[in-house]
Amino acid sequence: MDSAFWIKALQLIAGLGLLVFLHELGHYFFARLFGIKVEKFYLFFNPYFSIFKWKPGKGVKFFSSKDFEAEPTPADHKPTWRDTTYGIGWVPLGGYCAIAGMIDETQSAKDLAAEPQSWEFRTKPAWQRLLVMLGGVLFNFLTAIIIYAGIVYTYGEQIVPFDKAYEGMDYPAAALAVGFQNGDIPLAADGEPLSASDDNYRLKMIEAKEVTVLRNHADTVKIAIPEKFIFALEKDTTGVAFCSYRMPVVVAALAPKEPAELAGIQKGDRIISVDSVKTTAYTEFTAELKKNAGKEVAIGLLRGNDTISVNLAPTEHGKIGIQLAPITDVYEVETIEYSLWRSIPKGWDLGVTTLTNYVSQFKYVFTSEGAQSLGGFGTIGSIFPDQWQWLAFWNIVAFLSVILAFMNIIPIPGLDGGHVLFLLWEIVTRRKPSDKFLQYAETAGIIFIIALLLYANGNDIYRFFIK
Repeated sequence: MDSAFWIKALQLIAGLGLLVFLHELGHYFFARLFGIKVEKFYLFFNPYFSIFKWKPGKGVKFFSSKDFEAEPTPADHKPTWRDTTYGIGWVPLGGYCAIAGMIDETQSAKDLAAEPQSWEFRTKPAWQRLLVMLGGVLFNFLTAIIIYAGIVYTYGEQIVPFDKAYEGMDYPAAALAVGFQNGDIPLAADGEPLSASDDNYRLKMIEAKEVTVLRNHADTVKIAIPEKFIFALEKDTTGVAFCSYRMPVVVAALAPKEPAELAGIQKGDRIISVDSVKTTAYTEFTAELKKNAGKEVAIGLLRGNDTISVNLAPTEHGKIGIQLAPITDVYEVETIEYSLWRSIPKGWDLGVTTLTNYVSQFKYVFTSEGAQSLGGFGTIGSIFPDQWQWLAFWNIVAFLSVILAFMNIIPIPGLDGGHVLFLLWEIVTRRKPSDKFLQYAETAGIIFIIALLLYANGNDIYRFFIK
């Protein structure tokens, strides 16, 4: 294996290790805050043995399968950090906090047969238990905000000025219906100049009575915006964001053994046509691929100063196995500097935007194409660059932190969201589910999660080694 593989693998382990640690730290923090004893705090899972474990006052063990000798806990005990065994497991699939008196992957209903104690999870008020379960999600989301704030403070924010976006902007059907055209570049809203550095430029356009755009890089066109235009956009089902940058199809990476690689397409190529139809932007490109799914077509490319053509057959889902170059590699960018105090709200905005965009796209997971595109650790690792770049690393870690927060809050037993669901039920109905029910739900959820992990990583094995 080449060095690029190990660099990607190192970034994956470092990134996920940090996020898992902070996620479990969120649970630990709230458990300790409310006087709940935490039996174990582990990074990675440790079936049969641990790489490392430490119990304050008991010493350190390496590559050991034996736990430290347990001591009875008095009923009036006030838990401290010294009650916890801290360790690192050998299976890098997550981590866990073993919280006393809680049914999870570490404890069953049988383990809770003894008389409930004041320092146990099960004896605390529902709102405290809810915060303990939300702790991991909250810490992951806060981590993303802090990282994004740190990025804009350290590196500034890179934006593409409107006049540098030579392909202009894309518009949904509701906007096209009132007079916008794909490729239009926004100039002003009600006479007020618009700038890409203004986070609210889209809202200004939507709420304006008249928007001025540059069309075909030559004509200035004024478009009347109807009342309640925002509601027409909300009802639009095309999936195109209002006034989003048109992305030229520049290849950043190729999936192994997929049609693009097999046809000889190279990193850095720009795809300009499919079957003689111009595809100046990604929106047109994907539409043409779907039209020609499963059929061999000619793909027009710009490679340096040369125009060439290759033949390939998109998959049945209209895919050819390429990764787009980011917008900052395609268009000329401008950097906005941020002070420490300005970077904090900007970090919040970036975190919320990332979460909103991911949630809006999550629905596609439930389609047949989406299910086939699910990936595991190989897919996650592939998004890291071939060389260690701190800016890229932290951007990806922040993105993964948002994903980890969202995925954990999904109401599936075995995930934090499953516990939250049952706690909300208890708060609303004032009836606590039985320990046996919680155990059965936890077991079913764990089986489902393991099956999903096997499926996702199986997809990786199939794509990277078999297909």
